[in-house]
Amino acid sequence: MLFKNPIIPGYNPDPSICRVGSDYYIVNSTFEFFPGVPVYHSKNLVNWELTGYCLDRRSQLELEDCRNSGGIYAPTIRYHKGMFYMITTNVTDKGNFVVHTEDINSEWSEPAWIDQGGIDPSLFFDDDDKCYYCSTGIIDGVRGIVAFEINPLTGVILSEKKLISEGCGGQCPEGPHIYKKDGWYYLMIAEGGTEYAHRETIQRSHNVYGPYEACPDNPVISHKEYKKSEIQATGHADLLEDENGNWWLVFLGIRRFSHALLHNLGRETFLAKVEWEDGWPIINRGVGKLEDTVEISLPKMQMIPKSPIYSFAQDKLDMAFLTLRNPDSDMYELDQNKGVLKLALKNVTLKEQASPAYVALRQRHQDYQAGVQMRFTPGNEQECAGIAVMQSNEYHIRFEKYLEGEQESVRVISCVGGKDDVIASCKVPKGDMILKIVACGQKADFCYQVCGEQVMVACNVDIHFLSTEVAGGFVGCTIGMYASSNGTKSDNYAEYGWMFYEQI
Repeated sequence: MLFKNPIIPGYNPDPSICRVGSDYYIVNSTFEFFPGVPVYHSKNLVNWELTGYCLDRRSQLELEDCRNSGGIYAPTIRYHKGMFYMITTNVTDKGNFVVHTEDINSEWSEPAWIDQGGIDPSLFFDDDDKCYYCSTGIIDGVRGIVAFEINPLTGVILSEKKLISEGCGGQCPEGPHIYKKDGWYYLMIAEGGTEYAHRETIQRSHNVYGPYEACPDNPVISHKEYKKSEIQATGHADLLEDENGNWWLVFLGIRRFSHALLHNLGRETFLAKVEWEDGWPIINRGVGKLEDTVEISLPKMQMIPKSPIYSFAQDKLDMAFLTLRNPDSDMYELDQNKGVLKLALKNVTLKEQASPAYVALRQRHQDYQAGVQMRFTPGNEQECAGIAVMQSNEYHIRFEKYLEGEQESVRVISCVGGKDDVIASCKVPKGDMILKIVACGQKADFCYQVCGEQVMVACNVDIHFLSTEVAGGFVGCTIGMYASSNGTKSDNYAEYGWMFYEQI
């Protein structure tokens, strides 16, 4: 079977992977979004299904006043003797912690906090069942990778902290993982910063604490010099041996638009085949970059085609939906009888570092169309509801229904650097309507439909400001339903019959 990257498209950065028999699991960073740390399952490393989240309760994931690209950084998932462990950092809360579960499809434990600074924690279980922690850190004023023995159930530190590596010469050594193979301990880290100079390096030692020697062919993967590829910023990797003894690397990368060094999708999850030569992992025969297609010998999965239409005629939201920070209990309601999502008009807006009424999907393709069926009657000129494409609080675009005088209208508003600009507006008839966005690269059209008639509101709108290169941050664009009373008190709400998203 041949496959093409990415294996998990859209904003799914910092992948970590583990295997239990013939089952494979990946987790990713979620930053300011809730729930936190998605769990993807696969039987063949190619087809991945979202099956749940590690952090789905506020007691596990506090995101109050979380800044853009704050919150959850770089999780690691490991399995040892019947127990799954996920370790990560909440930079908005108390730092590094670990949760565990015996059943990955059930709830995870409450956090066990770890008295260690830094980010990107990882766990390694040695042959004697001792568990070692490693992350970024500082000892005696020297910055690098810190390691020590730990109880993974309680977070209690069981040994002296030691600096085991300062990296292999690149800036920002981070994302460490320790492995053991053929009597060697391998320390793999990301270097170069998580932008276009990103890369992955590896070192080895006969002792878990070092000293570590660097691979003579570092970096093992990097696209820094591979300018022709639309895939860039490769790094932050995790190694895995499959059930047949083959080795693989999952890692993050970005897909930039071919005409410009811009990307809107955030960092996605990629896969590369690994071979071992002279005791070192080799990617793409030592070239250190992705092949266009890779053959994999694991079985095909029977995947049920997913409808592009998300219905609300059930008792809970589809797992694909995210909210910003911790959602209030009354932010939304699913009315199964009417088959609608009722979104409260909260008094906060998308521009605030708060928890707006926003229920969103990840943008997964460079060219897509998305839309919602909405029933909403604004009660005053402050109330609005619609659909938005969001990179951050300060960089997003909104397509919303509102009241202008006594006339119901729609408008397209770009928010750039926190400042709103009305791109287009028009009056609309009362009643149910469909709001639709069609985006091709860095341009987008906005139209509405009432009683089968489609009306263009704005076309060929420049949306390059939604790129990470302009907006900054570590996430990718999300597309979602939102409602706001713009700082006023309101009991009003918007009803959504469905939302759709598909590649074009």
